[in-house]
Amino acid sequence: MKDSKIILIGDGAVGSSFAYAATLWGIGRELGIIDINEDKAEGDAMDLSDVLSFARPKKIYKANYSDCADAELVVITAGAPQKPGETRLDLVDKNLKIFKDMIGKIKDSGFEGIYLVAANPVDILTYATWKYSGADCNKVIGSGTSLDTSRFKKEIAKLVGIDPRSVDTYILGEHGDTEFPVWSHTNIGGLPLYEWVSKHSQVDEMELLATFDKVKNAAYEIINKKGATFYGIGAALARLAQAIINDEKAVYSTSSYLDGEYGQKDIYIGVPTVIGKDGAKWVIDVPLTDTEQERMDKSAATLRKVMEDAGLYD
Repeated sequence: MKDSKIILIGDGAVGSSFAYAATLWGIGRELGIIDINEDKAEGDAMDLSDVLSFARPKKIYKANYSDCADAELVVITAGAPQKPGETRLDLVDKNLKIFKDMIGKIKDSGFEGIYLVAANPVDILTYATWKYSGADCNKVIGSGTSLDTSRFKKEIAKLVGIDPRSVDTYILGEHGDTEFPVWSHTNIGGLPLYEWVSKHSQVDEMELLATFDKVKNAAYEIINKKGATFYGIGAALARLAQAIINDEKAVYSTSSYLDGEYGQKDIYIGVPTVIGKDGAKWVIDVPLTDTEQERMDKSAATLRKVMEDAGLYD
């Protein structure tokens, strides 16, 4: 059955973290794992199957590209990882070559479902996936700034003493050094953040501003300490997959195609998006302050320059 069948491509730290979260949360009825290391893919499928009596029934197996044909969702985490000292944009040339071959194999299988991309630089590789696949733009989604947004909620919540799930905010733009927080729409319980802080917390403005610095540098700090980040992004991917499979129409800050929203065209970038069975159902064009719009323009320009240099706009 096409319904609820997920194929994971890339069984490294991020891919296996996604697979574990998806298995524990009972997402989908079938999970096929593709990796260049076939023994690793088969071993993980066996290991994950041992979880099923604690979770929900699911068929888990080592897959081939031909198995993509009747899948509802392909999750792509394959690619060269970010190393200490590298930016996400440093990975472009290496991963574009990998993606061109990989997307060609997925397309050749007859796959017509949703592509969910997590490999970095995710905004550029999501655009490349769209170009190489020929799929409708709404059927290609990147993890974007969904993890950054989660980190931002966590840092604000820790500072003001509230449940992170009660913080409503977004990080927009490139999943990288030019991302930015939307302070103008950050609220807790319907109260703008600064109003909440003035009434319920003894936090000064510099402490609030520092929360974003922690978010922006989090990946570099984790990579320097343990070599890679994977639990957070694995969970983010699992939630996006769940929103797609269950047609939740949930809002996440994903790398989505813009056609005039935020003053941008022909680009994938992190913006609040309604996610469901059709992929990106629509982009939410949040009104930005002049400063926030300038940051969006700068972030988009940074991505465009890299894509032009890489030949993606040819």
